[in-house]
Amino acid sequence: MKEIEQYIQSYFGIGNKDLSSIADMFVQKIIRRNDFLLRTGQHAQSLSFVKTGYLRIFALDAKGEKEITQWITNEGMFVTDLSSLIFHTPSRWNIQALSDCECFSISKEKYNQIGDYIDNWAQLEKLFITKCFVAMEDRIFRQLSMTAEQKVKQLFEMNSKIFNQVPLQYIASMLGITPETLSRIRRKMIS
Repeated sequence: MKEIEQYIQSYFGIGNKDLSSIADMFVQKIIRRNDFLLRTGQHAQSLSFVKTGYLRIFALDAKGEKEITQWITNEGMFVTDLSSLIFHTPSRWNIQALSDCECFSISKEKYNQIGDYIDNWAQLEKLFITKCFVAMEDRIFRQLSMTAEQKVKQLFEMNSKIFNQVPLQYIASMLGITPETLSRIRRKMIS
């Protein structure tokens, strides 16, 4: 479980003596392509770290007709419906594997026990949630201020592999553009 230890250490700054205790709380989980980690209406029971693969976070629009992709997560990222996990509310999101995925998951109960092992967990958890919030703020700002071409170029610079691993309609939905616009921009970038 070396990967989860390295990520916990780099992301949270947790020292070596506490690291194995925390890493041992995570269990390896394989999610097969098209299977769900979480469905709308369920209560999130875990926080998962993605070792390999792609998961799509999505919901249906207000009419229940169109899927809206909120995010596509891949290796090195945590995934859950944070609101559901923390406040024990029904999930707004579906989380579905777009490929076979290997994850390390920590149950809500074990997550709540981390403070028993790490003295400054309250500050570290606050930092983790703040990073999540800042990432969401940045994403909202990009959605509101960037052109479609700028969004595609930025995503390509951040994660070029996603374009070869994830269906374009999901990427387009995540970026708030049509699949046709995404295809046109990609053709222009390639030529």
